Amino acid sequence: MPGEKQSAVQYYVGVDVGSASVRAALVDGLGTVVAHAERPIQVWEPWPDHYEQSSADIWAACCSVTKEVVRGVDASQIRGLGFDATCSLVVVDKQFQPLAVNSEGQNHRNVIMWMDHRAVSQVQHINATQHRVLNYVGGAMSVEMQPPKLLWIKENLPESWEKVGCFFDLPDFLSWKATGVTARSLCTVVCKWTYTSDRGWDDSFWKMIGLEDLVKDKYEKIGNHVLSPGEAVGKGLTPDAARDLGLPEGIAVAASLIDAHAGGLGVIGADVKGHNLPCENQPITSRLAMICGTSSCHMGVSETPIFVPGVWGPYFSAMVPGLWLNEGGQSATGKLIDHVVRGHVAFPELEAKAAASAHSIYTYLNSHLDLIKKSLPVGFLTVDLHVWPDFHGNRSPLTDLTLKGMVVGLTLSRGLDELALIYLATIQAIALGTRHILEVMQAAGHDISTLFLCGGLSKNPLFVQMHADITGKPVVLSKEVESVLVGAAILGACASGDFASIQ
Repeated sequence: MPGEKQSAVQYYVGVDVGSASVRAALVDGLGTVVAHAERPIQVWEPWPDHYEQSSADIWAACCSVTKEVVRGVDASQIRGLGFDATCSLVVVDKQFQPLAVNSEGQNHRNVIMWMDHRAVSQVQHINATQHRVLNYVGGAMSVEMQPPKLLWIKENLPESWEKVGCFFDLPDFLSWKATGVTARSLCTVVCKWTYTSDRGWDDSFWKMIGLEDLVKDKYEKIGNHVLSPGEAVGKGLTPDAARDLGLPEGIAVAASLIDAHAGGLGVIGADVKGHNLPCENQPITSRLAMICGTSSCHMGVSETPIFVPGVWGPYFSAMVPGLWLNEGGQSATGKLIDHVVRGHVAFPELEAKAAASAHSIYTYLNSHLDLIKKSLPVGFLTVDLHVWPDFHGNRSPLTDLTLKGMVVGLTLSRGLDELALIYLATIQAIALGTRHILEVMQAAGHDISTLFLCGGLSKNPLFVQMHADITGKPVVLSKEVESVLVGAAILGACASGDFASIQ
């Protein structure tokens, strides 16, 4: 109303560490992204299926993007900070300095990435125990979780193992850097480390797999202080971290989330009133959040625990407090599409034509498919061409990391038409994988009516359309495309005390 004093806008910062870049956003109290920045981070691939990063490089990128999004903003208006990151493993020594996760002894390379598949024999050993904790990961642990990676380090890098002070999931490393507090997020320890919200750590599991030394030190190295996502960590930003990030000292820092879970949080609770959607008057449990980037995650929540063969979970309060989470996933989606397109003999031609038309290669491919489809719907172009998409193994629901990819129906043609068709067939194969995950979740007791998509691939209209066609379910996209960053900012907003809960 005129004459009334305008209260200052309150802002929250969300920082998202993806596989290849770090992004930050300044988000207002209504969930609108008002500033956004991105910076690449380095990935080393010293051997096939070995992927490593540097925690110092990642933190430097976090500082640079955060400084950029808050430039020019009154510091007193910034109320909270939330982090999310890939579930990669960070290793530091007893002085909290980076410690090598490689035989070359390169200490700055101290992060084993989530998508690293070096621990194949270790995961087989763990799964052979059939320990009860495996019931909460769909019956079999994934090579992308942390226990097999810990075991790999112990067996292959005994010198590093002796020097370890702390193993962090990357989201927890970031909240430690910001606050100096080694508390872990319930999200990371439950989803990737076998912690359960009712029993905590299970001593017998760690002893059975050969990591009894973690039990001996009362889980000091992997965390014995666990917070719910969005809970305030310690006393907020330390003076050092505040200086590095360009933020006010002492502002609230939230217990973090894994990146896919932040995306799920950013979309699954969306207000859909007035859009004439079938899910308008249905509970949140009828929604499946899909976070589609380098890989894809399929997040469904339920009031009671649902055990789904080959799908991770049920995890209590790991994403939405008070609800159980099941998490399906595909290990390579954006990475697979890129691999198929860039490896094709017609790629240079595609690149040149896309550049000449000032479009991205994928926008160009989508319009090329529209040109060649004639009168039939675009999906019918691949009636003779089929892709099996498990080039990086199958995470859900087959839980078989030894599976390989396959293309059936190749001809001797090598032009742009053929490249466009194999691109389409790859997207269809990914959507069929989603349908497979959905069917298994529904058979176990989920009742899902609508897909909520976010992440890089959700910006590709062909990817979205094929998911709607192949699953037969409506797809909802949020107005705010940076759902993962909104999810991270929601954590900071909750930690600040400006909102009573995540919900």
